[in-house]
Amino acid sequence: MEMYEEENRGIEGKVVAVTGGLGLVGSNVCLELLHRGALQVRSLDCRTTSPWSDRLKESGVQCINGDVVSREDVEEALEGVDCVIHLASYGGSGKVMVRTHRIEEVNVEGTRNVLETCVKKGITRLVYLSTNGVVFGGKEIESGDETLPYVASDQYVSSYDRTKSIAEQLVLENNGQPVENGRGSLLSTCAIRCPIVYGPAEEKYLDRIISDARLGLFLFKIGDASSKTDWIYVDNIVFALMLATTDLLNEHSKAAGKAYFVSDDNPINFFEFLQPLLKNLDYDLPKLSLSISLAVLLGKICEAIYKMLTPVLNQRWIPQPLILPPEVYKVGVTHYYSIRKAKEELGYEPTTQPEEAMSETISYFKDKKRREVDGPSIYAWIFCVIGLPSIISVAWLPDIGPIPFFRAIALFIFRSMLVLRIASGIVVTTHVSEAVYALWLAKRVDPKNAKAWFWRTLLLATFSLRLLLKRAKEVKQSSTLGEGLLSNLGSSIA
Repeated sequence: MEMYEEENRGIEGKVVAVTGGLGLVGSNVCLELLHRGALQVRSLDCRTTSPWSDRLKESGVQCINGDVVSREDVEEALEGVDCVIHLASYGGSGKVMVRTHRIEEVNVEGTRNVLETCVKKGITRLVYLSTNGVVFGGKEIESGDETLPYVASDQYVSSYDRTKSIAEQLVLENNGQPVENGRGSLLSTCAIRCPIVYGPAEEKYLDRIISDARLGLFLFKIGDASSKTDWIYVDNIVFALMLATTDLLNEHSKAAGKAYFVSDDNPINFFEFLQPLLKNLDYDLPKLSLSISLAVLLGKICEAIYKMLTPVLNQRWIPQPLILPPEVYKVGVTHYYSIRKAKEELGYEPTTQPEEAMSETISYFKDKKRREVDGPSIYAWIFCVIGLPSIISVAWLPDIGPIPFFRAIALFIFRSMLVLRIASGIVVTTHVSEAVYALWLAKRVDPKNAKAWFWRTLLLATFSLRLLLKRAKEVKQSSTLGEGLLSNLGSSIA
């Protein structure tokens, strides 16, 4: 009981606002604050829904829709708040990394709005979630610590790291700033430098990698196999933020005006880290490796294409890029940091060890895969989407457009129109019969997605059906295992 009270001292009875509260880290921070006795927790997020929003509302979190770029939204959300945990950021991964104007708006101007509102509203505590990229310029760092200087503005590998560096410096420079209506009170701030976050329902990195692996687009490793980088499990970063918050809220703060590196304290090669996850999902690590320079060149080509697509990047039909230059450096260049300072001054230790963290992550993504309609690689999609209409067209349509050209190719293979039409009939019959069988089977092993299995198998035939058959086998094995356990339990009771 004494330990519990010590951990929560300062948080109990306080009103705390969390910017970016609907994200993976933000939602867990909100729930943990409630668990630790916060009087009220508010989430400010530009999204109206997320995978965690329903649970947050059910738990009593006040979810406010707003943008940190809007001063009005920030002031409304922070009215009457005792402490702010500023997590909102933009542009850390994927296609949004090319939207430099929005990155600058959210990460720099948004942070400035939060700081100025704290001063105006008399809020005296602010914890900022930064990134370990604020000291990374694409060159190797081994066991780096907080004495490392910020990188020159033009040396950062991404706009995200550059703007997070500016924001972190703003936060730390404002430590000790007098707040209005605070009777001489001062603003206390600190920053937690975070590496890549992983865990159940992580959307930015793992979900994208798994999607690429499923489609056959996870094509190559990057850099040397000996390169290492830091990761942090979601529960561990939440714990670090709680320690920083508790420290600032107590009378004698050690963290005020400081930045801290945190991680799982287990630097590891990026692809070695992913191996158990992908293996358990029946996907393979790429065998091909690219050098940093070649991967950067490929990334620059992708970056140029996506910059041209900037006006429509928010559209869901625009896929994530294969790779971008900043991701090459973060994946392939060694950079990891000591957490000694966080241990000594905040009492930070990873609460969840890497093996358990990965096990929880694997369990979530395996369950997610079971709930969804699995699909074949992009190459199977291309083959069927182009092949099926093509063989029907050349067999039955009149000579219009390019059909005569493709018909000539088909006749070279099938030798006559009769054989070509018989072949097209067999293909169509196969697709339809396999789709009907898929519907029948899916109603028994995956009824929620039965219609989706039907339509996908109608288009992809065997490529889709074999995945459903595999799922049916897994369901049967699980059922047999469950019956065996019940039988053993019954025998033990008897």
